[in-house]
Amino acid sequence: MINYAVLTPHPPLIVPAIGKDRLKDVNSTVKGMQKLAGQVVASGPETLVFLTPHGNVFSDCISALAISQLKGDFTAFGNSLGFDCQNDLKLLAEIKSEADRRGINFALLDQDRLNQYRLNAQLDHGILVPLYYLKQAGLPQIPILAISIGYLSNLELYTFGSLIKSAAEKIGRKTAIIASGDMSHRLSNDGPYDYHPDGASFDGKVKELIQKNDVQGIFNLPEKLRENAGECGYRSIIIMLGALDSSSFTTEVFSYEGPMGVGYLTAGFNPVESGSSFLDQLQTEKETNIRQRREQESLPVRWARMNLEAYIKQHAIPQLSEDMKELADKQAGVFVSLKKNGQLRGCIGTIMPAYKDLSEEIAANARAAGTDDPRFAPVETYELEDVVYSVDILGQAESCGQEDLDPSKYGVIVSQGGKRGLLLPALEGVDTVEEQLAIAKQKAGIAPGGKCSIMRFEVKRFC
Repeated sequence: MINYAVLTPHPPLIVPAIGKDRLKDVNSTVKGMQKLAGQVVASGPETLVFLTPHGNVFSDCISALAISQLKGDFTAFGNSLGFDCQNDLKLLAEIKSEADRRGINFALLDQDRLNQYRLNAQLDHGILVPLYYLKQAGLPQIPILAISIGYLSNLELYTFGSLIKSAAEKIGRKTAIIASGDMSHRLSNDGPYDYHPDGASFDGKVKELIQKNDVQGIFNLPEKLRENAGECGYRSIIIMLGALDSSSFTTEVFSYEGPMGVGYLTAGFNPVESGSSFLDQLQTEKETNIRQRREQESLPVRWARMNLEAYIKQHAIPQLSEDMKELADKQAGVFVSLKKNGQLRGCIGTIMPAYKDLSEEIAANARAAGTDDPRFAPVETYELEDVVYSVDILGQAESCGQEDLDPSKYGVIVSQGGKRGLLLPALEGVDTVEEQLAIAKQKAGIAPGGKCSIMRFEVKRFC
């Protein structure tokens, strides 16, 4: 069971041996951390689950240290103070089992993986700072988990939080969740990033929503607001709230301040009784969105999706149905692009026709985009429902000069000897001809100032 949860900042300067004279600048946060730690210890947890935005963070998975002893110190911050804790491997294994069952990519970093990929085996300051205050509050020597957030969708993060709760209940473990993360890093030009007005807006909104127990409001905070704020705690919060799903809870904000351009918010979440499940609502909305998206698919996109799904699920190739026979009437180069959570998940294409007709061109490139793009791991079965497809059918390429290009209308092919690079039109973040050519040259392996021949082409994009 989840018996308590907290949101905690993690600036090392709030540790007295590190902050020293600067401790007076974060006095409110120090007092908030002391209250927060006291509440956690009083709740009597048998395990602490730390959620940190530091450590080993990946774009496509959540990860956790899976070694028996978890150690770390503040050497990087000029102090040898450190901690040595037992890892709760039983709870970790149960969370992993739940994650596999629900299709959440959760990587356990054992010693072999840590060594193989040269990853960090130490506890990071996102864990060490709150652990210091917990120890000061009298925390006994109990096991912990060190989980690093991943850059997954909010729904995946929230679902993962619910799996922590399920796993703890299954093995009968009283568990406290420690969601580590600072708020905006852009409150002033004195901070680590330049000032942005959305910094204070983000911090104020999160604080207000926590005080209102508004889980849905926090979940739906605009991505642009979060990005502009330069925060590092939001994903930890989402996982923590997932661990509180189906529970009614009271909240208390212990402190907030924004010294040195960074927002520090401390808050406690106390589950008091069973409540409604926000996760059920989210899953229903997701199923509705998937159904509506598929009902509106163009014919080329539907064919691309059918091929990738059949290949991954059954290693099969579907038959071209009667209503798709028009795809067998012509030839063209085709690019199939896959996105997941708004991020590219694969893209493979042909500049010129490589197969006997458009149906085979789309089918082959859809399978390759999902399984053979060297930039990504192959798409797995559990991901298929989240993949969004687009199909670009290329027109005839024609020679041109730089002055004839328009990145919103034309794709470009650059060539130099045996080197060739292609870039599709209307790509997010590619707004000028110079940017378009620079990226195409980079893909071709052509030096930035190198001369090359240029061709342009139009595409018909299907979604």
